[in-house]
Amino acid sequence: MDPINKLVELFSEFPGIGPRQARRFVYYLLRHNNGFLNEISENILNLKKSIGSCTVCFQYFQKNTKQHPPSTLCQICADSHRNQNELMIISHDVDLEHIEKSGLYKGLYFVLGGVVPILAPNPEERIRSRELLTLVKTRAEKSELKEIIIAMNITPEGENTEQYLEKALAPLAEKHNLKISHLGRGISTGTEIEYSDKETLKNALQNRK
Repeated sequence: MDPINKLVELFSEFPGIGPRQARRFVYYLLRHNNGFLNEISENILNLKKSIGSCTVCFQYFQKNTKQHPPSTLCQICADSHRNQNELMIISHDVDLEHIEKSGLYKGLYFVLGGVVPILAPNPEERIRSRELLTLVKTRAEKSELKEIIIAMNITPEGENTEQYLEKALAPLAEKHNLKISHLGRGISTGTEIEYSDKETLKNALQNRK
């Protein structure tokens, strides 16, 4: 396979990118000089070296290479001023980033790393459900957790994931008197969190139930 078609194949694996758009990416790269291509290559190669995954919430974060040993916690989980009583469950890092930019939420997060498609076998293998249950159990037993906010996209997959999580969390919620809430319908059906504006997010958070 020649380099053009190989890159088209690789770019097509990106979420939301089809073969036609992937091919446009390749020809866009071909029109640029070697300096631009080298910069992209270097940043891709350094991505795994400079970015880590938080051992608590699993979001990706910039490692502090000057710190020895380097921290395994992201800035949010390491921040003692955050509201420790609230835990928001989101699907992907982009949702976390969007909510953080709004400045509307001051609690902690947990990144599932995906969603549970409808009728999918073994849903626990699609998301970090085991890690989530372990975290909730640990924090609830220490009386550090009062509310779990399930913040999924208002899509069929998102709603299916909500139902799965609510069922999985129910025994712990009942045992430790935890409140499980969902984003209010400030977010329209079919809308993804990362595309919601600040006012919409504000209404969704305020009207959670």
